[in-house]
Amino acid sequence: MDLKVRLCLLLITLSWTVNLMSVSAQEEDEADVMDMDDGEVDIGDDILEGDAETEATDEAPTEPPIPKVTYKAPEPMGEHFFAESFDKGTLEGWITSKAKKDGIDEEIAKYDGEWEVEDMKDTKLPGDKGLVLKSRAKHHAISAWLLRPFNFDTMPLIVQYEVNFQTGIDCGGAYIKLLSQTEDLNLDEFVDRTPYTIMFGPDKCGEDYKLHFIFRHKNPKTGEYEEKHAKKSDSDLRSYYTDKKTHLYTLVLNPDNTYEILIDQTVVNSGSLLTDVTPAVNPAAEVEDPDDHKPEDWDERPKIQDPDAVKPEDWDEDAPAKIADEDAVKPEGWLDDEAEYIGDPDAVKPEDWDEDMDGEWEAPQVPNPACEAAPGCGKWEKPTIDNPSYKGKWKPPMIDNPNYQGVWKPRKVANPDYFEDLHPFRMTTFSAVGLELWSMSSDIFFDNFFVTSDRNTAERWANDGWGLKKAAEGAADPGLVKQMMTAAEERPWLWVVYVLTVALPVVLIIVFCCTGKKKPAAADYKKTDEPQPDVKEEAEAEAAAEAEAEVEEDEEEAEAEEEEDVKQEEQTADKKSDLEDSPAEEGANDEDSPDGEEEDADKSGEAATQRS
Repeated sequence: MDLKVRLCLLLITLSWTVNLMSVSAQEEDEADVMDMDDGEVDIGDDILEGDAETEATDEAPTEPPIPKVTYKAPEPMGEHFFAESFDKGTLEGWITSKAKKDGIDEEIAKYDGEWEVEDMKDTKLPGDKGLVLKSRAKHHAISAWLLRPFNFDTMPLIVQYEVNFQTGIDCGGAYIKLLSQTEDLNLDEFVDRTPYTIMFGPDKCGEDYKLHFIFRHKNPKTGEYEEKHAKKSDSDLRSYYTDKKTHLYTLVLNPDNTYEILIDQTVVNSGSLLTDVTPAVNPAAEVEDPDDHKPEDWDERPKIQDPDAVKPEDWDEDAPAKIADEDAVKPEGWLDDEAEYIGDPDAVKPEDWDEDMDGEWEAPQVPNPACEAAPGCGKWEKPTIDNPSYKGKWKPPMIDNPNYQGVWKPRKVANPDYFEDLHPFRMTTFSAVGLELWSMSSDIFFDNFFVTSDRNTAERWANDGWGLKKAAEGAADPGLVKQMMTAAEERPWLWVVYVLTVALPVVLIIVFCCTGKKKPAAADYKKTDEPQPDVKEEAEAEAAAEAEAEVEEDEEEAEAEEEEDVKQEEQTADKKSDLEDSPAEEGANDEDSPDGEEEDADKSGEAATQRS
């Protein structure tokens, strides 16, 4: 196939692919609703409801009906320590704090932010309720007891819950705290200073999108606690805060000190409690000696001025950097007697001008009209140029310091606070889960809190809760084109990408396929006896080959004739020598001359035949 045709087909295929992406995306969303794995949400006849009975009409429907997913509350199965779906419609089991924050104004110290249990705004699952932070610019605190305390021993910890920023998030958090089990733990007095074991979840202010994982580690020597922060995720978290969809946040801690952080069941961060937290769990074995001081004669200068250097005799430090150009000549027509600016002749002194108070009035200065056509006005001065003799102030050159001792550091001594904890997973037991938040955004939706030590149980709970929301949102999601338009509204630079990936290939297809010299089709060759381009080329090639063959044949014949002439001359010379040596034979030949003439005639005839 012709290369141009192949490229044209390739461009057309790419264009079709872009157009079909929206269709395939919509089909995939519907397939997610209709065909989910057994390990995921099972939407059967009791969950997925279409129109049970459709009246028969002659007109075909313009659009296929969107699958309708009805809500079914998740039920905790397997080993777990806490499970809350809020489907009872009340805050039963949850305790709102009645405390006040210390050290701030009385008006804002109260934890008086409102909490409600209600349906999500623009919900795709009527009947699915959650805990909603209702107030903005207020302190909120609410908590609930676990079924039993969680002890960090040989089993992993899995914590997960759902968040939906229904109205977006300007500045505020949506993280949870696992409250440490202490003798004085009182959920009625839950505040920011209440001891916690782990803090986990999303937080955002300005353009800083965070996903916290903080745990409080107990120093085995001093008994004091210190917060350890997990390394920052390399993933782009922006969309999880801005798309107004429900997202599932999961924290997995393993007894081997590894951790995983997941959003929507996809790992976005992972590491080790021993190596991937700040500050490190274990302090350094050696520290700088606080009593060590740098000696007075310690030389840290890697370079010094050459003490042996001498300023050259011709070095003029007083030479100016600029000098007048002695070669410059005043331009012809320069008006020396005209000022560059003159008083405005049209200006009039204001009526309220008081010379005693304002001084003598002078007209404002304007450019001199006489200078417009001239190269310049006023006193002419030679322009300045760089002084070739200028060197500036002389400084000795820098050389390596022979006394350089390097950068001084205090000596290392054994760290008196050193310890080695190889099992930071063994954290403080916690017995409650709480939300202690301040936010400039309202209507933050929380749902389906779950704490367990079995990952399969956690995944089952996630599939029955968040998986159902994902299926419902997927069924109602707009096509790819609408998604692209929405994304471009938030990020205008995406229009450039769309033009380059969609419009440009279409233009190239038109230019590439609809321009250029058109070759006649093979069928057109049958409609005329005139030589066609391909036929002409073949005929010319054959004619050239035949002409070349004829030239070679003529050359070979000419060579053969020359060889024959040489042979005949040699034979004639031999005969003459034989006759001279034998007179008898010569006479005999003379007698038989008629026959000899006949033989010569025959030979000459043969030679003529060969030449022809």
